[in-house]
Amino acid sequence: MTEPTFTCPQTREQVIAMYFLEHRAKLLDVAAYLDRLDRSKSDAAVPDFRETAMAQAIRILGDGQAHRTKRILELLSDDSPAIPQSALGTKGAAGAVRPVAGTPVEAGAKS
Repeated sequence: MTEPTFTCPQTREQVIAMYFLEHRAKLLDVAAYLDRLDRSKSDAAVPDFRETAMAQAIRILGDGQAHRTKRILELLSDDSPAIPQSALGTKGAAGAVRPVAGTPVEAGAKS
């Protein structure tokens, strides 16, 4: 792992004091979402691409490597030049990149 560059003007302790409760709530929200998924039944043969993307993003959060925000944003961003259109003619957003037909989907949506 590379040596971190300390660009934040606050100390680690100040960051924790300022932001811990806000992010604690966000973690609990994600945990509740995952619990809901665990209690739900799926009729699909493969996990939904958004579920797979969420599992991949959670793995990035815990990998200890730098630039987690950038890597998760890139994981969830569709950089294709095509603009998907909804039935109403407006661009639809799914929140994650929908796999192209015929490409393998990474397994392990539930960690």
